[in-house]
Amino acid sequence: MKYFSLVWAALWRRKARTLFTLFSVLTAFLLFGMLDAVRTAFNAGDQLAGSGRLIVSSKLSITQALPIALHDAIARVPGVRQVGWANWFGGYYQHPTPFFPQFAVSSNYLSLFRDRYELPPAQAKAFADTRDGAVVGAALAKQFGWKLGQRVPLIAGIFPRTDGSNDWNFQIVGIFTTANPKLKGVEQQFLFHWKYFDEGNAYMKNQAGWYVVDLDHAADASRVAQAIDALSSNSDHETRTQTEQAFQASFAKQIGDIGLIAGGIMAAVFFTLLLLTGNTMAQAVRERIPELAVLKTLGFQDRTVLALVLAESVLLIVLGGVLGMALAMLLTPMVSAASGGALPLPPLGLHSWGVALGLMLVIGLLVGALPALRGMRLQIVDALAGR
Repeated sequence: MKYFSLVWAALWRRKARTLFTLFSVLTAFLLFGMLDAVRTAFNAGDQLAGSGRLIVSSKLSITQALPIALHDAIARVPGVRQVGWANWFGGYYQHPTPFFPQFAVSSNYLSLFRDRYELPPAQAKAFADTRDGAVVGAALAKQFGWKLGQRVPLIAGIFPRTDGSNDWNFQIVGIFTTANPKLKGVEQQFLFHWKYFDEGNAYMKNQAGWYVVDLDHAADASRVAQAIDALSSNSDHETRTQTEQAFQASFAKQIGDIGLIAGGIMAAVFFTLLLLTGNTMAQAVRERIPELAVLKTLGFQDRTVLALVLAESVLLIVLGGVLGMALAMLLTPMVSAASGGALPLPPLGLHSWGVALGLMLVIGLLVGALPALRGMRLQIVDALAGR
C-alpha cells in the first residue's frame, strides 16, 4: 500500500490507547473463536459414519433409564462386536465439592474403552474379582491421596441404599491412566461395578443409564444404529443411538440452547466492541484535524483522506482480531483435552476464519465510517483556524 507507513504512524500516535484498544479487540475475537468452536461442537449433529463406538440412550431423555434386558437384543444385531452399559451415580466424597464423575459400569466396560483406560492386568483382575471394588483415575487418586487397597466412602446424591443409608463404601483396587493427552480428563473418573450398584440401591433395579456398543466395522455405524433403535420402536423405552460426541453434547444441552447462548454472548461482545473502537477512532481523528488539513493542503484528495482513516480503522481491528483468533486456535485444543472428551471442541477451520475476517472488515469499516467522512468533508481554512 502506497501510504501504509502513514497509516501505521497514525495508528501508533497514541501508543497506550492503541494497545488497550488492541487488547479489547483481541479479547473479543478470542471469545468469538472459542464460542464458535463450542457452537460448532454442539451443532455438529449425529454423524454416525466412521464411528466405531455408539451410545444407546433413551429417546425421551438421557436421564431416563433403559431395561437391562435390552442388552441381549442389542448384542444380537449384526455388526455388533460387544455391548456394555453404565449408569450415572452422582455422589460425592466427604464434601459436595470438588465434583468428579462416578459411573456404575458393566464388567466389560474397560475393554470397550481399551483406547482410553490403561490398567495393569493384576489390577484389572482384582477389579473383576472384588464385588465392591472400584478403579479410579490417576489424577483423582492423587487429588484425594487415595492408595490401592484403601476403602473410600461415597455419599449418594441420587441413589440411597436399600437399608436407607446414603453411604456407599468401595475398595480402591485399581488406578488407571490414559496415554492420550487429549483425554487426560478421564483420569478424574471413579468407576465401580454396576452389579454392586444394582443390588444395593433402593431407587431402581435391572436398569442401565445407557449402553455402549462396539462395532465390528465403523462403516456399519448408520445401519447398526437404525437396527438398534428399531428394537424398541413404539415401546415405553424407545432408544436413540448416536456417536459418543453427540451423546456427551446432549448432557451439556440440558442447560439450554448452547448455540443461542453462544450467539447472544458474541452479539453482546461485538456490540460493545463497536462502541469502544468507534469512540477510539472518533477521538483519534478529532485530535488530528490540523494534520488532516495539512495533508489536504499538500494535495491529498478528499477520497484519499477518507481511505486513510478507513484503512487505519480496519488495520486496528484486523491486528487485534488475528491475534485473538490465533490465541483461540492455541487454547481450543487445550480446553478440549482438559475436558477429557466431555467437551470435544473442533479446531478452528477455514469457515471460522472466514467469518472472523469478514467481521473484522465490517467492524473496521463501521467504526471508521463517521470519522472518515468527517475527515473527507474537512475544510482546510476551518480546520487550521480551529473551528
